Amino acid sequence: MLVHPDMLTALTPTSSVAPLPTVIPNPVITVEAGDVGRRTLWVVVVLMGLSSLAFYGMAFRVPVQKRLFHILTSFITTFAFLSYFAMATGDGVSYNTYTETIHHKKVPNTYQPYQREIYYARYIDWAITTPLLLLDLSLLAGLSGANILVAVVADVIMVLTGLFASFGSKSSQTWGWYAWACIAYLVVVYQLAFNGRTAVANKDSKTKAFYASIAGFTLILWTIYPIVWALSEGSHVINVNQEIIAYAVLDVLAKPVFGFWLLFTHDGMASTSPSLEGFWSQGFGSQGTLRVGDDDEA
Repeated sequence: MLVHPDMLTALTPTSSVAPLPTVIPNPVITVEAGDVGRRTLWVVVVLMGLSSLAFYGMAFRVPVQKRLFHILTSFITTFAFLSYFAMATGDGVSYNTYTETIHHKKVPNTYQPYQREIYYARYIDWAITTPLLLLDLSLLAGLSGANILVAVVADVIMVLTGLFASFGSKSSQTWGWYAWACIAYLVVVYQLAFNGRTAVANKDSKTKAFYASIAGFTLILWTIYPIVWALSEGSHVINVNQEIIAYAVLDVLAKPVFGFWLLFTHDGMASTSPSLEGFWSQGFGSQGTLRVGDDDEA
């Protein structure tokens, strides 16, 4: 039996299902600092270094008994100098990987992975310098040791939870840690604004007015920090260059500007500034020294 070729074609099975489209994953986009951001870091390195030298020089102009604020303030800008030097040279930097969902109307959602630069050296700086700043303000106001301890611990918790939030890979992680950081910050505000004002009320009018001004200035700046964080590392609204510039302006105002204001005013109030005697200026007395060989003589 002969079969016509057209009949063979008709009898050949065919598929009516179109091949499924191949989904190609989106490449990872790296979000990092550009030339503007790197130059900004170097500018702050210079400013922090010069400020530190100036503060150490101012410390040598006053007696040892009156150098407490000078030393604390010098340490603040010194640690900031080291932190910015690390960031400017490429150290103290890591990357956080996160994914954004891109919604479509007629096709399935797609996902875009990102890697964003995180300057963890900045958090190390804040974990050291912000407690020193709090010590400056607390000692100026005359806060009790208990209140100072609470303020410093809350401040460290605020910085650490901010660091954890910056490395969160999920929205719940990021904003959960951020919420804890804000709660800790409110504790710091309470100590400075309420307990600090109560403590400084017992001092002279110049000290009260000065504390109100410099503490208010500091709290305003510190309130802007979490706003910048939310716009940068939190919601990724601003890029890394803008983040660096925003933090640089805040750090310069909160450290060198704060320091010069504090020390110039403090030196101008020499008659009412605290004077530390004893171990601070003279070390252990003869009764407190350890004498090698005393037991053998006995």
